[in-house]
Amino acid sequence: MTTAHTAQKAKSPIVETRNMNVIHKTRTGKLFRPDTVHANKDVNFHVHRGEVVGIVGESGCGKSTLARVLVGLQKPTSGEVYFNGQLMRGGARQRKELGRTVSVVFQDPATALNPRMTVKEQLLDPLHVHHVGDEKSRMKRVQVLLSLVGLPQSALDVLPRQISGGQRQRVAIARALALEPDLIIADEPTSALDVSVRAQVLNLLTDLRSELGLGLVFISHDINTVRYVSDRMCVMLKGEIIEEQPTEQLFSNPQQEYTRTLLAATPTLI
Repeated sequence: MTTAHTAQKAKSPIVETRNMNVIHKTRTGKLFRPDTVHANKDVNFHVHRGEVVGIVGESGCGKSTLARVLVGLQKPTSGEVYFNGQLMRGGARQRKELGRTVSVVFQDPATALNPRMTVKEQLLDPLHVHHVGDEKSRMKRVQVLLSLVGLPQSALDVLPRQISGGQRQRVAIARALALEPDLIIADEPTSALDVSVRAQVLNLLTDLRSELGLGLVFISHDINTVRYVSDRMCVMLKGEIIEEQPTEQLFSNPQQEYTRTLLAATPTLI
């Protein structure tokens, strides 16, 4: 990698979308004119390493579709996606690098984890897939990951059903950290958890951001939860980002009526 390319990578967003659209065809409508759903409309979004960007909006507004585009699981219908300043063209090498650089934490840890694999196997799996290190170094990495997310080493040999929902989400976060990513996409990571556990997971994510310098995209329908962790916030409605501001400015001076409605409708912090 050249010096110029390294400098460009350092300045560029980890992931960026430009005028990005995702249109889904539905099962309704006529054979030759099927109905469509415009899940994302002309979305311009970016996130840098070390930055926490919140995406908030009601169910069905396109948040999760955007998340899938950012991690390479959804191909846009039109527009462009950039990864470390380079246009994503879908090549195998670029997809593999994206897989190592950007990780995802899903909403429900019970379904995100393989019920037949122990915690140790869950954490070793991405290291095996990407051929990282040897067996000794992989095991050491797994032990470090457990410590990072506040779980005891005794958790290595248990199955997901043998631990609580909050502990399962910590395992999911540890797995997302396994390849030392620059960015984590957290899609409603606390909505399936009890309120007290939700606060613990939010604190864990903010601590990891500070300790590891991670970029974080935090997606939620709860604007106050997003406020708790975010530097900058994007408000989505019907597939579009209708407002984007630094977090405190958005709360003190919202520009859109829909943003004001979200603020009025969510009185609790978490």
